[in-house]
Amino acid sequence: MKSSLILLSFSLAALTVSAGEASDPDVITSKASDIEFVGEQYRQLPFPRWLTEFTGMTRWPDLDPPYIPLDFIDMDKIPDFKPYRQGLCGVNPRDACSFDCDNCIAHDDVYTCPKLSQTFDDGPSPATLRLLNKLKHNTTFFALGINTVNHPDIYRKTMEAGHLMGSHTWSHAYLPSLSNEQIIAQIQWSIWAMNATGHHFPKWFRPPYGGIDNRVRAITRQFGLQAALWNHDTFDWKLVSNDPIRTEEQIYEEVRKWKSQGGGLILEHDGSHRPVDVALNVIDILGPDQMTVAQCVNGPDYIRNF
Repeated sequence: MKSSLILLSFSLAALTVSAGEASDPDVITSKASDIEFVGEQYRQLPFPRWLTEFTGMTRWPDLDPPYIPLDFIDMDKIPDFKPYRQGLCGVNPRDACSFDCDNCIAHDDVYTCPKLSQTFDDGPSPATLRLLNKLKHNTTFFALGINTVNHPDIYRKTMEAGHLMGSHTWSHAYLPSLSNEQIIAQIQWSIWAMNATGHHFPKWFRPPYGGIDNRVRAITRQFGLQAALWNHDTFDWKLVSNDPIRTEEQIYEEVRKWKSQGGGLILEHDGSHRPVDVALNVIDILGPDQMTVAQCVNGPDYIRNF
């Protein structure tokens, strides 16, 4: 997994970064005129000096992060499968092992668990706080980098409550549609956001929309990441769009069925309040006898904690 190279390239100076200390000489703050908005939220996390020294930038990127070359990424190890748009399956042969197109699982993908366990994507957000008040067990949150730097206090509160933090890319891009360089940018900026906020390097990675194939895996593995997928989907996001074919009661009925069948990993979301409304009731159905993704496979929580 080349973790030593990862640590070298990402800088050990993250040990000294504190988002709450604007006077820290290792932190660069933006002028008021430079403040950017995403989802009507200010960028709350100051941009660390170690990241400026490495990238030449002075503030966090927007939805399309820039590619920064990394010496430990070997482009020759990335298979030459074609990029494809979401829903446009059949572009590549089956040996591309696409999860969302072909439900293909690689040998190192985690997709189930001995105990039926919830997992949450798309935070941190204000809705995450309601989950933290309810949870009586540790679970796994796959955080977006752009939400992490917008809500660093919520990220840290989630982490300090004992929950496992994994990467969900920088801005929820469908990775198979991107170039190799764009995929790397989505991953590297997600990791840098987690490093600057929580002072750790993630081990677990969940691809947005389940968009992962062997080209994406060849890149994420070089970061030391391991894919965490799922075998139960609540489709709770459809409630946000008021999709008439998806109801809360359908979700609860399916969760009860999954519980009667044994273990597994459930896909849920904490990026907005509507899915969290449902998740709070799912917690009541399942109870606290759940596991984090790392516990499911007896693996490490992070590549490294500082």
